[in-house]
Amino acid sequence: MTVWDDLQGQSAVVAQLQQAATGEGLTHAWLFTGPPGSGRSNAAKAFAAALNCDQDDVSLRGCGECHACRTILGETHADVAFVRTEKVTITIEEARDLVSTAGNRPSSGRWRIIVVEDADRMAERTTNVLLKAIEEPTPRTVWMLCAPSPADVLVTIRSRCRAVALRLPPAADVAALLVKRDGVDPAVAERAARAAQSHVGIARRLARDAEARERRLETVRFPLGLRGITAAVMMADKLVKIATEEANSSNEERDAAEKASLLATLGAPESGTLPPAMRSQVKQLEDDQKRRAKRSVTDSLDRTLTDLLSFYRDVLIIQMGNSVELVNVELRSELEDFAAGSGPEVTLARMDAINKARKRITTTNVAPLLTIEAMAAGLI
Repeated sequence: MTVWDDLQGQSAVVAQLQQAATGEGLTHAWLFTGPPGSGRSNAAKAFAAALNCDQDDVSLRGCGECHACRTILGETHADVAFVRTEKVTITIEEARDLVSTAGNRPSSGRWRIIVVEDADRMAERTTNVLLKAIEEPTPRTVWMLCAPSPADVLVTIRSRCRAVALRLPPAADVAALLVKRDGVDPAVAERAARAAQSHVGIARRLARDAEARERRLETVRFPLGLRGITAAVMMADKLVKIATEEANSSNEERDAAEKASLLATLGAPESGTLPPAMRSQVKQLEDDQKRRAKRSVTDSLDRTLTDLLSFYRDVLIIQMGNSVELVNVELRSELEDFAAGSGPEVTLARMDAINKARKRITTTNVAPLLTIEAMAAGLI
């Protein structure tokens, strides 16, 4: 099993990166772009492993079996830094730390590699901190930035990076990956891949969690019960609750484990009041967890609205008489009845209302419930 095996449906990207890993076409800065779920960060991680692979034969780089490949895929290699934020943005202080790290020579591998998974979550002045380091890189350092699209990164940055454009893989490829990698039943894998609209991470969650599948189906069915403003307000409240519960369920166990690990590292007493120095570190962790929780709810709500959008996407396909496969094929009869009640223009307006709500939630500091209520009113 090589480092490229998880990049389903990305044969052109794999060929490009494999060639660069041999030294042909290798440059100091790369920009990985593609829609959510396309595997931007996975592609960057695989490329980092191939660059520092222990194999002497360049044609075998990225073997997935050597110490370097395994530690990079496990994110424990000393020369490869992975940067992701669970807050709203990457701070300027974090960017300065990256520049400092990039200036160090690799300790054991061929390259010092910096993978920034959320390059689109940097303000302009933060990105400018990286500009000089990317413009005039130190020897043996490779930058890998990941973002949804080139437009999400400053032109001064992207003009100095080699582009790697990923696409969403076909649902069949995602299902095959779930079966091969996670041992999921083929029928469940196919339904999860289709419901996730080829987003590998979401498909994996849906395939492994029956409750997540039920929550998604509940979301998708909401438009069927929209009968007036009262129903719209109730739908908005339920959507926010679903997103919040989804985020909290994944955060609670992680938060407790992080706190226990910190207390153990600090040698904290099992009972009684913590010393002031320890209290400040615990307080810092709790503050970070609160910021992460806010980001988690925002991301979860965006996914919930994406599920809702798939309902209207299917309705539009039926109204246009298109032969494209439905996402929510199990609701076909209900979708057909709903589609008969309006025209494509109305459906497009409803889809626009959902997309506007998604943009407000992910890019501005708005109250989620008020935004979703306004959106729901536009769906009546």
